[in-house]
Amino acid sequence: MKTIVEEAKQLQEDLVGYRRALHQIPELSMNLPMTTAYVSSELTKMGYKPQEICQSGIVVTVGGKKTGKVILLRADMDALPMVEEADETFKSTNGNMHACGHDFHTTMLLGTAKLLKQHEDELRGTVKLMFQPAEETGKGAKTMIEAGVLENPKVDAAVMLHVITGLPIPTGIFCLPEAGPSTSAADRFEIVIRGKGGHGAMPETTIDPLNVLSHIHIALQSINSREIAPADSVVVTVGMMSGGTTVNVIPDTAEMMGTIRTFSKANREFIPERIKAIAEGTAKMFRAEAEVNIIKECPSLVNDQSVLDSVEEALIGSFGKRSLISMRDMMPGGKIMGSEDFSFVGNEVPSVMMGIMAGNPNDGHKYQLHHPKVTFDEAVLYRGAAAYANVALHWLSKNCK
Repeated sequence: MKTIVEEAKQLQEDLVGYRRALHQIPELSMNLPMTTAYVSSELTKMGYKPQEICQSGIVVTVGGKKTGKVILLRADMDALPMVEEADETFKSTNGNMHACGHDFHTTMLLGTAKLLKQHEDELRGTVKLMFQPAEETGKGAKTMIEAGVLENPKVDAAVMLHVITGLPIPTGIFCLPEAGPSTSAADRFEIVIRGKGGHGAMPETTIDPLNVLSHIHIALQSINSREIAPADSVVVTVGMMSGGTTVNVIPDTAEMMGTIRTFSKANREFIPERIKAIAEGTAKMFRAEAEVNIIKECPSLVNDQSVLDSVEEALIGSFGKRSLISMRDMMPGGKIMGSEDFSFVGNEVPSVMMGIMAGNPNDGHKYQLHHPKVTFDEAVLYRGAAAYANVALHWLSKNCK
């Protein structure tokens, strides 16, 4: 394991080059032509034959010379539709930004590809490398699964790595979750209120949908405070409300949209039922009608204990026990209310999401993910590549019987 780390250090200059090239061409969702061309080109130089199994979804395998199981390593490649404000010489200029570190993830997995190619004869099975589009829109993992990423050869376990920045934790430290859910499910709701419009000076002749919408908004807040156990982590957020076009007209309709974040299956089913009941009941009380639409998007990411144990052993063997912290040491409860579409993979095979600190406020990395001024410490690139490689080598060796 130490050998892999030393070899990864020798790749650091190449990794910085990969990262900066990717950082300057951020693309969105499933449409990543420049990114996939770059990744495919570098993989081909290493001796791989990249397959684009769906739009912008690239897969390669390494190993297979010795019989054994298959582990998948995943990196997401898409960016966010926001203008970069960070003061970097290699900043994006196309109006998009790698503000979530996906350029780091892709770079680290490219480094892993190079390391594993050099150690292919040692692999006690097969490693599948998944370069995924559309994590930010929640479409990529599901689309790649439907395209067969977990088959031919059939995947037995999966691991992903996510960079973290802007927290007062030393750069290079790895963060591991506990077994069980670590990111929330993310679903959306849309509510349309149909009333009766009219003159603003004669509200008695109307059924005001804006008034109904306001009462629903307030009533939805009681789901958290009165219908969910205090020990459970749940979020119901209204992010959009609209209706009307001028000050002296009561409109016919008004609408709101929001997000639901849950960890348990029971809450994921219960909250939409309550949203629907509250919206319809409130609308009826004011003689209006409510149309409620629930859009299921992304399940909770559940970490497997057996894979987690193997990941922890590999990281300790590579970097020492002091290189690890628990997610519980980073945040209350050790869970993230944000979502991660790697959870679709976790629904199919035993999986783990690990993290690595890639920026500390004391070193100038003051902003967190999804901020237009966020920056990341490139010094961790080789550590991520080595971690991926050693996690795969160790898991295959441990599960070769």
